Amino acid sequence: MRYLIALILLAGACSAPAQLLAPLGECKLTSGEVIQDCKIGYRTFGKLNSTASNAILWPTYFTGTSENLQSYVGKGKLLDPEKYFVILVDALGDGISSSPSNSTKQPGMKFPKFTIHDMVNAEYRLVTEVLHIKKLHAVMGISMGGMQTFDWVVSYPAAVELAIPIVGSPALSAIDKLLWTAEMHALERDPAWAGGSYKGHPDLKTVLDIHNFALTTPEFRSKDAASADFDAWLAKSEKTAFDWNNWYRQLQAMLSQNLPLKAPAGPKLLVIAAAQDHMVNPLSAIAFAKASNGLILTLEGNCGHLAPGCESAKWFPVAQQFLSK
Repeated sequence: MRYLIALILLAGACSAPAQLLAPLGECKLTSGEVIQDCKIGYRTFGKLNSTASNAILWPTYFTGTSENLQSYVGKGKLLDPEKYFVILVDALGDGISSSPSNSTKQPGMKFPKFTIHDMVNAEYRLVTEVLHIKKLHAVMGISMGGMQTFDWVVSYPAAVELAIPIVGSPALSAIDKLLWTAEMHALERDPAWAGGSYKGHPDLKTVLDIHNFALTTPEFRSKDAASADFDAWLAKSEKTAFDWNNWYRQLQAMLSQNLPLKAPAGPKLLVIAAAQDHMVNPLSAIAFAKASNGLILTLEGNCGHLAPGCESAKWFPVAQQFLSK
């Protein structure tokens, strides 16, 4: 997510591989609609080993791009490219992969509604048809990336050895649905959105206010934006460069998430949850892990949904050990 930029300040920038785009032709969606001239963005680090057994796929979070994830990869960082072939993949609707903002044949709200499962289907095609990898060593992701990770485990269990969903959810709680429905309503009712036919990039402050309200805990926000600094903090938090139609379609995708709360036999699972997450309720992720004999690591701090950034020292070593299995 845009606000998860805090997460990528953990270890400094690394040299960025080129942004790649894989042409997939048509992407058939679960709705029966089709994304025409479908493309998936990705970046790769390291090399595939001789047995093609070291590939790790990391899909993007809500409003994020593969560029935002690259500082997790590097010597001495979470993922070492000398050990793994790391694929950072742009989820549908992020403005790099096929999206309302960049489609010439289906621009704006003509771009079809898609789901988390549709994102994963496109990523599966990237892995198997473009990169010719039969089985991933691991899939991992944060927030909406965690949702995609859960879907990979359920939809393509034979294609995944290990999975690490981080502050994601296999099935939404009522409070998750309420939050993201409120964001959609704020978009729909703002005259500046104009039903998706806006010009330029209007400021839609109410959407961002709702979003940021749920991003952290009250304790964290009260300390982070002290009263004397609140106006400056608010002005900064009410800005985003992310396209609003992309925002809308990715919200709809997250609202589609409703997987069974048990994984098929196959992938080993490490679920990383944030106990005080107000944006993605952790209960279904924890239930999924328990039902699937998975490992659970709970982050207990007051950063809320930003816990993976605040508590990286707690989960990085656990994830690295899990990936070494």
